[in-house]
Amino acid sequence: MGCAVGVVVTWCTATGVFNRTQQTADERQGSEKYNEIMDLVDQYFIGDNVDMTAVDDGMAAGMIAGLGDRWSYYVSAEEYQNYISGINNSYVGIGVTIMAKLNEDGEQIGFEITDVSKDGPAEGKGILAGDILIRVDGTDVTQSSVTEVKSLVTGEEGTTVNLTLLHDGEEINMDVERRALTVIPASGRLLEGSVGYIVIDNFDAGCSETVQGLVEDLRAQGAQSLLFDVRNNPGGLKAELTDLLDYLLPEGVVFHTINYAGEEDIVTSDASCVDMPMAVLVNASSYSAAEYFACALQEYGKGAVVGEHTFGKGYYQVGLQLSDGSCVNLSIGKYFTPNGESLIDVGVTPDVEVLLDEEAQRLLAQRKLDPADDPQLQAALGTLPSKSE
Repeated sequence: MGCAVGVVVTWCTATGVFNRTQQTADERQGSEKYNEIMDLVDQYFIGDNVDMTAVDDGMAAGMIAGLGDRWSYYVSAEEYQNYISGINNSYVGIGVTIMAKLNEDGEQIGFEITDVSKDGPAEGKGILAGDILIRVDGTDVTQSSVTEVKSLVTGEEGTTVNLTLLHDGEEINMDVERRALTVIPASGRLLEGSVGYIVIDNFDAGCSETVQGLVEDLRAQGAQSLLFDVRNNPGGLKAELTDLLDYLLPEGVVFHTINYAGEEDIVTSDASCVDMPMAVLVNASSYSAAEYFACALQEYGKGAVVGEHTFGKGYYQVGLQLSDGSCVNLSIGKYFTPNGESLIDVGVTPDVEVLLDEEAQRLLAQRKLDPADDPQLQAALGTLPSKSE
C-alpha cells in the first residue's frame, strides 16, 4: 500500500460529509451520461452477454482515475479481500514479488520475479528471482498492470494457478497451489562494525512490533548503531509509522495531518527513545511512510539519509467501502513532517547522495545485492561510528 495512512472505513452518509442524496448539476450530468452510453450499448453493441459488474467496475475505476491523483484508486468487490489482506500483511497466493519487466526499447514484456518467499509454494516449484511471468491461466499478462496480475494470481486457498514463465529465455509452464501466506514486514542482521542492519519492506500491519523486536535483538547481539533500509518500500499504515517513530525518537511532534475539512491531527512522541547512532537508506521508490520515516529521523538529527532523492508524496488515503462491497481508496488529506514541511513534489533530499547503476538496481530489487557491492549501503556505513570509535 502506498499510503502513510491506510485506514479502512465503511462508507457512511450519517455524518453528512459524504452524503450524496443532494445531487449537484454536474453529478446529474454524469448520471445522464452513463445512462446515455448504456442506452447506446443496448441499442447498437453487437457483443453478447455484457457483464454489467465489469462495466460498473470500469466506470468507477475511470471516475477515480479521472481525478488525476495517482494515490487514489478503485478496488472492486472481487478484489476487496485481497486489498484488506495486503494491509494486514497476509494473503492467499504463491509467494512471489513482481515488477514490470522492460526490454531495451522500454517496452513492457512481462513481470520479473524479484523475490520468492522462503518455504512458499513458488519456491517449492523451483521458481527463481529473475524468472519472467508472461501468462497466468493462459491469459497473456505482458501488457497488464501489477494490480491485474495480482488479481489473477491470488485466489482461494487450496486452488491452483497455471503460470507460464521465461527461465533463462526458455518458456516453462507449471501449476502452483495457492496457500495462506504471511508477509514479514522487516528483517535484520548484524553487519561488521557492530551495525544493526534492518530492512523495512513495508509499514503495513505488524511493522512497528517487528522492527522494535529486531532493534532489541540486534542490541543484544552487540549492535552499537542502526542502519535502516527503506529502499523500494511503498509505505503503509499511519499507526505503524507513528508507533515506530515514537519508539525511536525523543519527545516531540512525529506526525501532523490536515484533512479535507481543515481538521488538524498531531501525533507526538514521549521522552523515551533509542539512543544510538542511526542512518537511513532511501531511493526514488521510497514512497509515503518510507520517505516520511527517513525525513523524521533526519529532521530530529537522529540519522543521516543516504541514497537517492525520494518521490515526494504528501497525501494520505482512506478506504471507503461502497454498498456493493467495492472500495474507493481516496486521498482525503495532507501530512506534514515534524518541522511542518510538506513532501508533495519535494521528497526527501539525502544528506549523502549516491546513485546505483541499472545492474545494481536490478540486484537490489531481487534482494541479491551484496552489501560489499552496494555503494549506497557502504556510504551509509561511512556516516556511522565504527566499533572502535
